[in-house]
Amino acid sequence: MRLLDYSSPPPGTSSRSHWLDALPTLPDSAGAYRWFYADVTAGAYSAVFIFMVGSLFSPRYSARARHGASPLEHCAVNFALYHHGVRQRWVLSEYPAALVRGEGRVLRIGCSLLEYALDGTVCMEVDERCAPFGGQLRARLVLEPQVPAAEEVQLVPGLPHYWRALAPRARARLEVASEGVEAEGLGYHDSNHGEELLGARLPGWHWARVHGPEETVVDYHLPDGVAPLRVTAGVLGTKSERRPLLAEARPTSLTGWGLRVPARLYAGTTAVGAPRLLESSPFYARVEARRGPLDVLGEVADFRRFHSPLIRWMAHFRTRVERGP
Repeated sequence: MRLLDYSSPPPGTSSRSHWLDALPTLPDSAGAYRWFYADVTAGAYSAVFIFMVGSLFSPRYSARARHGASPLEHCAVNFALYHHGVRQRWVLSEYPAALVRGEGRVLRIGCSLLEYALDGTVCMEVDERCAPFGGQLRARLVLEPQVPAAEEVQLVPGLPHYWRALAPRARARLEVASEGVEAEGLGYHDSNHGEELLGARLPGWHWARVHGPEETVVDYHLPDGVAPLRVTAGVLGTKSERRPLLAEARPTSLTGWGLRVPARLYAGTTAVGAPRLLESSPFYARVEARRGPLDVLGEVADFRRFHSPLIRWMAHFRTRVERGP
């Protein structure tokens, strides 16, 4: 395996030191994208927050990017709340603009925001209506990183797609005021970006993060025989490496949409259990498994499928489109 980076907190610094910089420059070329993802496991609840510029869920961006549409014209906020593995609320709102404020530390899309605070915490606030015609929802996630960020890595050699685990393991507080939810647990935060549409040359991937008692491990599996990536984060710091391919492929199963997903979710070589499908669509699935102190949450995506006109048409029914910022 190839070691990419090993970093640990500087002597005398706390877990709240400034390991996260200001927001990166937002993409502005046709087909480009960047999103900021976070999830939290807190007791019986799980939640996912995503802020997107050049939305991977946007059927409009999929159709228009080939004709020069800017990613800044297709920004989106996604939020999902689960209770015992069952979705309670879903938000996916698309906007024609995003704003960066607060000396480059605050990203605002609509009335929702992502902030990298000076004290090292990450805050995501969603103030939206549920899609497509639901009521108002307000949710807030505060992450206190416990380990340094990983270095940015290129997912596939020669292709312009990149991933960085920004807060692989963090204390997390989740508040969903509209649902009366207040819970604490473990959080995870990363960012992906690229210079071309997903599905153009990179067909898809599946990844999962595993929170254990002492460390968090994130595995990123890529197509076409590309060696997978792993980030390990714990008391010794944060390590990124390119792993060897498995000698034998692990078993998979098909969802009702015919999307191939792992039949088992693992922590290393330990099978945590069969995945619960938190989300299932023709091109995308979100999966979860828990056993004792082990918690696994991950995603499977086939971006080639998303660019099908039929699936783009279906995606309209899970999205709200706002005409103003």
